[in-house]
Amino acid sequence: MIHNPIIDAMLNRKSVRTFTDEVPSEEVIETLVAAGQQAPFAYQLGSMVLDRSGKNPFKAPLFFLICYDAHRMALVAAKRAWEIAVDDLQLMAFGFQDAAYMAQNMVIAAESLGLASCYLGVYPFIAPAMQKKYKLPQRVFPVVGLAVGYPDPSEAEFPPRPRYPMSFTCFEGCYPELTDSEVEAAMQVMDEGYLAQGYYASQNVMIPLRGVKEETFTFENYSWTEHISRKCALYTDMNLRAAYEQVGFVMPQGGESMVLDEDEEE
Repeated sequence: MIHNPIIDAMLNRKSVRTFTDEVPSEEVIETLVAAGQQAPFAYQLGSMVLDRSGKNPFKAPLFFLICYDAHRMALVAAKRAWEIAVDDLQLMAFGFQDAAYMAQNMVIAAESLGLASCYLGVYPFIAPAMQKKYKLPQRVFPVVGLAVGYPDPSEAEFPPRPRYPMSFTCFEGCYPELTDSEVEAAMQVMDEGYLAQGYYASQNVMIPLRGVKEETFTFENYSWTEHISRKCALYTDMNLRAAYEQVGFVMPQGGESMVLDEDEEE
């Protein structure tokens, strides 16, 4: 594998949840925002709110709420005497991409400056509360929160989190029929890596089964694949459609839609 400072920053990056009290300078903040703005985009639908209060789940000195911003797009279109007519589900696909590109550019920029960061993914599900807190206009939707600051020295002892093997992620030519042994081998990589770091045991985190099954796991074998599977199976009460509609978007109810062929341009 090729190594250079940028690649190494990406490969060594990890989520950090404990920060020092040192506040990044204005020059650092400006650099992070500029890096986010310079990310690739479809419609430039990403915007952000910066909160310096330290009142975020990890008490980081900087908290960015990265948003999908259809409100600003409508203002621009109106100046050209156009009204946005594409349905919100279509626009959302591009808006979420733009916001994600922006956020990831900021993460890598932060890493290169000696800062650390952690994504917080709950914000789409509490969009109305964020709209009220940050005075977001209608049709501005929070995609992800980003806590940023200088890492507490205690975080240095933890290596980056495991990832699936490359063979389980990059499929050349076409998507293969994955065998049981391939799935199990990939799961083992994730689980053994997290167990070796004591990730869930050190945080005393185990998703409760809510009576649907009898608990058979302990922190000696509870690891990432069980944790993420429980999230997908049990977190059924998080209504994204309701949050989306409460901040001014309209979810299509069905009907015919155009699907582009592979060789068609948008």
